[in-house]
Order: sequence, then C-alpha cells, then structure tokens
Amino acid sequence: MVDKHINLPEEIRDLPDSLFELVQVEDIKDEKFKTKPIGFFKDATIRLGKSRVSVISFWMIVAIILLAIIVPNITGYVYTAQNVSQKNLPPKIPYLEDIGIADGGRLLTNRKKSSLEDKSRFPEGSVIKIVKEYEANGVPVVDVLVDYYVYAGVPDGVYHWFGTDYLGRDLCTRLFRGARISLLIAFFAVITNVIIGVIYGSIAGYYGGKVDMVILRLIEIVMCFPSFFLILTLMAFLPPSIWNIMVAIGLLGWTGIARLVRGEFLRLRESDFATAARATGLHDGWIIFRHLLPNALAPVWVSATFGVAGAILTESGLSFLGFGVPPPAASWGEVLKQSQTYITYAWWLVTFPGAAIFITVTAFNLVGEGLRDAMDPRLRQ
Repeated sequence: MVDKHINLPEEIRDLPDSLFELVQVEDIKDEKFKTKPIGFFKDATIRLGKSRVSVISFWMIVAIILLAIIVPNITGYVYTAQNVSQKNLPPKIPYLEDIGIADGGRLLTNRKKSSLEDKSRFPEGSVIKIVKEYEANGVPVVDVLVDYYVYAGVPDGVYHWFGTDYLGRDLCTRLFRGARISLLIAFFAVITNVIIGVIYGSIAGYYGGKVDMVILRLIEIVMCFPSFFLILTLMAFLPPSIWNIMVAIGLLGWTGIARLVRGEFLRLRESDFATAARATGLHDGWIIFRHLLPNALAPVWVSATFGVAGAILTESGLSFLGFGVPPPAASWGEVLKQSQTYITYAWWLVTFPGAAIFITVTAFNLVGEGLRDAMDPRLRQ
C-alpha cells in the first residue's frame, strides 16, 4: 500500500498493509458543522456581553431611562410647583433618616448662642447638637446642627429625597424630569447626526471624484470651527427652546460620522460583492443602502454611542450658560445653572445633578468603548 519509492519516514514506510483501508469516492464527505453559524453583529453582542464594565454601564443607562419615566410620576410633587416656605431643604429619606443618613440635618454656622433659647427662631426639637462654641467680637456664638425640616416648620411626614431648591421645588422630581429632556435632546441630536452623516458619507465614498471633493470641503469647513462654539453662536441667534437645541446639535455634529462612513465605503466599494452587485445591473441606491451600508455600520454604532455622551455634555453646557432649555422646564444643565449661587451651603443642589451627568456620560462612554472592542475584527480570538 505504501509506495517504497517515495521518501517517507521509516516508521511510515514500514507500516503493514493490514492497517490501510480503501475508501470509495462516495464516502468522502466534508465534516459537518457542529455549531450554528454566528453573524457579525451576534458575535459582537456575545463579545460585548463578556465585558462586565460595559454590561454594568448598559444596565445603568437602562435604569436611568426607567427612572426618568417613572420617578416624576410617583414623587407626589410637580416639577414646577413652588413652596418658598420649604426652600433649600436638605435631603430626607424614610428609613435612612433613622440611621443618620439623609435625615434632613443641616449645619448652621455663626449663630448667637442666646438665640437657641428663642423658640420662634429655633422651634422645639429642631436643635440636634451644638457642634462648636466660640466667641466673635466678645459674643458667644455656636455652630449648631439642626433638623432643618423642624427648623423651617415643615409638617411631619414630608420628605424630599434630594432636597429642595431655592424656590422650594422638589429636586428629585426636577432632576428626573430633566433627565427626560437631556436624554431626549441627546438621542434626537445623535439620530440626526447619524442620518446626515450616513447620507453624505456614503455618497462621497461611493461616487468619489468631484462629489467626494465637494463633500469633503464641506466637512472641512464645518470642522474648522470648534463644534461647541459653533453651536453656541447659532443658539445666540435662536430663541431658547428644546427644539432649537436639538436642531443646533443635530445639524452641526454629523461630520465625524460622515468621515467614518466615507472611509468604510472607499474600502468596500471595490470589494467582490460590490462589483458583482454592479454587474447584475442594480441601481446605485440599492447597492449603497442594501449591500455596502450594512457592512459599514459598525463604526457608526460606536460613534453614535459616544455621540450621546457628547450631546448630553453639550446640552448641559448650553443650559448652564443660559442658551439652553428655558425655565421653568428642567434639564440637568438648567438645574446646575440655578444651583450655582447656593453651592456653599446647599451642597445637594449641585451634587445630585452633577452626579447624574457624570454617571450617565461615563456609562455611555464605557458602553461605546465596549462596542468598539467588540466590533473590532482584529481583537477576535
């Protein structure tokens, strides 16, 4: 069975004929796949699920969206309702107050010690403890920790989980109501960016030549100016409104996605499947949107995720500077703007909206990084 004239190792050349078996042609078959085929996006989803940081960040985003929908409807307060008698109340949460957390306590500094006996100024049960005693110009003064709800004459059973602002509005209600506006603006702006960027990028990358040159010059003109200042300039000529912010961010933030799509189309348009599609007589629109675009969407998804985080920061910056959402509507930037005067003694007015912006933006960025790694074929194992 073994050809002796072929230069083979001795252990193979001396094998006995009994070990060999003739195989008929009809018995030669390819090995069947034992697993189901996995497409690109399914494979990317599986790989993304292996990143704990990205998965946790994704569920944090889902939680923020659900809270934005639910919380303003269950707090029992209206986000525009004012009650000046309850202004600047610190956070107070049921059950947590029993262990000294979010119990409505607030430190009052530089108060005359004799004033503690005045029940009109310090009602019964309002003083928790005297933190510090000292003299100022020979007058005994104290820093005193008080139950600010009792001190302000707030009825029993009233709770403000994130405190109140300078007009007595419930901050928790305003914060999650503001989340609706901030997320709505961000998602709308990114969707607009994607639509415009995909259209311009696909046309430039597919046709090339003069069309590509004209679109590239347009992109370069827009990118010559810092996007935030360009949006700020546009908003200076438009009346403040949610719609105008959406339009401003959406119309001026598409250049990055357009460049990504253009680059992908330049790579894909000469591929075999694109050549075959043109050879069959398909029109350009069908080739662009049915064959090329699905293969160029991976970087678009990643860019869009990062874009949501950028749009939230842009909207917050515009509102903080007074070019954003007009009052009494609440967005995270608007809440921060109204709180800056009281930062020295009402920490909750800045801490909670600042934390909301930080957590949301960080979560979107971490999900974007996870998508980037999951959709990068060079990182497949």
